[in-house]
Amino acid sequence: MALVFFALYLFSTFLIVPIIAPWFGREKIDDTAKISAHNFITKLCNRNYVTPNLNEVLKNISLQLNKKHPDIKVIYLDANFPFIDKFPLLPHLSHNDGKKIDIAFIYKNNQQKISNLKPSRSGYGVFEAPLKTEINQPLICKKKNYWQYDFTKHLTFGITNNQLSLDTEASATLIQIIANNPKVSKVFIEPHLKTRMKLHNSKIRYHGCKAVRHDDHIHFQIK
Repeated sequence: MALVFFALYLFSTFLIVPIIAPWFGREKIDDTAKISAHNFITKLCNRNYVTPNLNEVLKNISLQLNKKHPDIKVIYLDANFPFIDKFPLLPHLSHNDGKKIDIAFIYKNNQQKISNLKPSRSGYGVFEAPLKTEINQPLICKKKNYWQYDFTKHLTFGITNNQLSLDTEASATLIQIIANNPKVSKVFIEPHLKTRMKLHNSKIRYHGCKAVRHDDHIHFQIK
């Protein structure tokens, strides 16, 4: 019985849902030479759907990034479900209308070469913590009893590449490309990373203590 259910689920997920999703104003993000899901679970769980406008923005961002770093893909994490606005994509607060997506930072290996690899299996939970000289927003939020602020440290599903470190320059380039797109309305990262990366675009902002920390990924959304 379980085998039949799993077969039906796979059939629906990969053959039926992509056909029905456009009726709800969503479409699947296709993996290409320039865009890829970080892991198969995202696609298996139908968390890889966006509006046509966001899909077009994502493709444009990948083309711009490719000009700067030809071997580097835009690696996305969670996007949205294929159906029904306002249906929650847990644990996210706002990924419920097809207009939001999380993108992984760009990392480099211990030979200082930038890579498409990410530190954790989920893409979440490995934080680029504030330096002693930087504003420590995670600590501020925790002191205000926002216990969930660093909850994603429990959602790594395993650290697979602990030799990686954040490539500040390449990640800043990616964020600037995202923020410069006229259809993008907001980009969320932690304040200390905005300062460290010398990012000044007004679209790049702080998301508040009610969310989770954003020094393990980039969130952006369109109008």
